[in-house]
Amino acid sequence: MIKLMLVRGIGIRDISVVLNISVKKVLKTLCSSRYEVKPKRKHYDTLEIDEFWTYVSRKTNKVWLIYAYHRETGEIVAYVWGKRNIKTAKKLRKRLKRLGVSYDKIANDGWDSFVSAFAEDEQLIGKSFTVGIEGNNCRIRHRVRRVFRRTCCFSKKLFNHWKAFNMAIFYINNGFI
Repeated sequence: MIKLMLVRGIGIRDISVVLNISVKKVLKTLCSSRYEVKPKRKHYDTLEIDEFWTYVSRKTNKVWLIYAYHRETGEIVAYVWGKRNIKTAKKLRKRLKRLGVSYDKIANDGWDSFVSAFAEDEQLIGKSFTVGIEGNNCRIRHRVRRVFRRTCCFSKKLFNHWKAFNMAIFYINNGFI
């Protein structure tokens, strides 16, 4: 029940009040979760890639989530955390290769780091090719309260932030927790 409430956008303190349990119990459940995103296929025709920011502890401490999305299935294929730079974009490409994912085309919004990191691949560049992933960004913002830009719900620790996203993305991909 706690895990389901976490992925449905309910804050840690709200869960503790509703279920009449301690905040430590909710955090322990979050930290002990072992959800991992694994691609459902080995080959995709087109993957869309995009980035969005969130913060940990305070709004000046931004962290960036860069991920690959398959529009037809609504699946988040792979993602990485880091700064908004080419190093993180290359990390996403390496992660896709390490997971054994192949694709025909990569769609991106024309950000220089994406264009450079995926230079070896056939690219579709422009906002018209990333409509699916932009819509998914909105879905993630609705699902995970930690992503709201104006919120009182945020992670104090980066580890908790990662765990909350692992659970939410697993839930988005699979429909269960």
